[in-house]
Amino acid sequence: MNVTRSAVMLHLQNPPIRYQFFSHFLKPTFPSVFKPRPFSLITPRQTHAIPFVNAVASPSSSQASNGRDTFFAEENVSWTSLGLSDTISRALSDIGLNRPSLVQASSVPSVMSGKDAVIAAETGSGKTYSYLVPLIDKLRDAQERSLHAMSDQEVTPAQKVLLILCPNVQLCEQVVKMASSLRRDDGEAIVSVAAICGRQGWPIREPDVIVTTPAALLNYVDLDRTRRMQFMRGVKYVVFDEADMLLCGSFQNKVIRLINLLRFDEKVLSRSKKSVAEFSTKDESSLSSEAAFEGEEELQTEATLEEDDTDKEDDIVDINNEDTSVKQRDWRRVRKTYERSKQYVFVAATLPVNGKKTAGGILKHMFPDAEWICGNYLHCHNPRLEQKWIEVTVDTQVDELIKAVNHSFRSEDLVNAGGIHRTMVFANTVEAVEAVAKILLRSGIECSRYHKNCTLEERAQTLVDFHDKGGVLVCTDAAARGVDIPNVLHVIQADFATSAVDFLHRVGRTARAGQIGLVTSMYTESNRELVDAVRWAEKRGQPVETAFSRKRSFRNKLKKRGTNKVRDSTTIKERALA
Repeated sequence: MNVTRSAVMLHLQNPPIRYQFFSHFLKPTFPSVFKPRPFSLITPRQTHAIPFVNAVASPSSSQASNGRDTFFAEENVSWTSLGLSDTISRALSDIGLNRPSLVQASSVPSVMSGKDAVIAAETGSGKTYSYLVPLIDKLRDAQERSLHAMSDQEVTPAQKVLLILCPNVQLCEQVVKMASSLRRDDGEAIVSVAAICGRQGWPIREPDVIVTTPAALLNYVDLDRTRRMQFMRGVKYVVFDEADMLLCGSFQNKVIRLINLLRFDEKVLSRSKKSVAEFSTKDESSLSSEAAFEGEEELQTEATLEEDDTDKEDDIVDINNEDTSVKQRDWRRVRKTYERSKQYVFVAATLPVNGKKTAGGILKHMFPDAEWICGNYLHCHNPRLEQKWIEVTVDTQVDELIKAVNHSFRSEDLVNAGGIHRTMVFANTVEAVEAVAKILLRSGIECSRYHKNCTLEERAQTLVDFHDKGGVLVCTDAAARGVDIPNVLHVIQADFATSAVDFLHRVGRTARAGQIGLVTSMYTESNRELVDAVRWAEKRGQPVETAFSRKRSFRNKLKKRGTNKVRDSTTIKERALA
């Protein structure tokens, strides 16, 4: 995006000063310009794009102005009609999910078919259950067949494991809670589930569903090569939740290595022409030692060569020996081709694809045959979401913030049936969160904080209290991803988002699961041009990320302003301390 990743401009003077919003105790800093993150709308190959199930009118908050439902699938679409078992269907009904959402109705058949899938849909559309439900059903079916085989005194099939990778502990625990909620008629969980991350050690007996982070998994499998091979052998389904985050930044190398390890196990199985059950202990032992290590290095080398050769392969020309060139291409193709034995599912609410190094670009290169299921409002304005835009100055920002928060208490539209209101206030930094919280507390508004400087225990308890009691949660973007709190009916941007990804995840905390919501975005003169572009995209139903990248001059303007002479100002400090 052609915006900076540093704090937003609070007050644009001549010359300007850069402040963190409401950080009255911070010294002004010069704007630093970072390389923008590329972002564009997903454009998968038409042969792999799965259209969403058409919806019909429904007398609920999920209904759009044109009379069509924006969240639920057609009334005649049921869980069983999607191919799920009666056991799973009853378990879903028991937790109140009587009808699949649009994304669930489109994703479940693809995942059930065993194909690799990319589920890219807007926040709050039901993506977690769209992969949990079909994969747990497949595990259940495998368990029942295993019990039947034991009764017939046949060879017991090896345990099949569903591995779910998440970027943080909070999301791991949330996925475990959702998977554990699916129970049989006798009240027992359909499958065993465990989160293995943070301070939790690896269980003695492996559960059916393992939810962990890339770092925690690598710490476990890297301790012993035999353990690594045995674990990879048992994994049959792999899910990458928040795939855009996992395939970029600090996560990327770890995740790519895990994919290489999983693919190496597939190649070993493919080359041996044997199933998992036919592998003897002797075979496993030999493959788990030096052969496994060498194979891993071989596969990583292949992956590097394949990436380097992507642009060159079409240009290979050998005038003197044309047959040699053809053989080289064929050799590469053979090394890439092997019998698949695992299923990969990637899930994200934002998925950039323009460029080889973006998350979507990596997926298209590494999993070219995956089916893409794209949400109707991916990267676009949610029709159930009302947005309010307020331009502020140093003199008005505190008053507007308090007014916006108080609006949550008195607006009938923002109070759910139980009388509990939930408001999330976003700021860009930990310091800004603390400053906003102090302002609200001094105004008599109780609030809690959520940011990276809070301990895991504090963050977990804060989310529990926010879920049970409601109130006002002041937070950084650490709470913008994977935190599924129902009926958050008001989101306030005290600091305007610095990227399209952050903006989409912030506003996605409300208007979830077919509900309505309100977003109040406060902005200053310094980012007025950016806000105008976002609103322009919203009115025309275009992807939001175009607003952050359509004008290259925006980033250059910020850079130019930052090189001007600056002068200090203590207006915000005086307002906060008043």
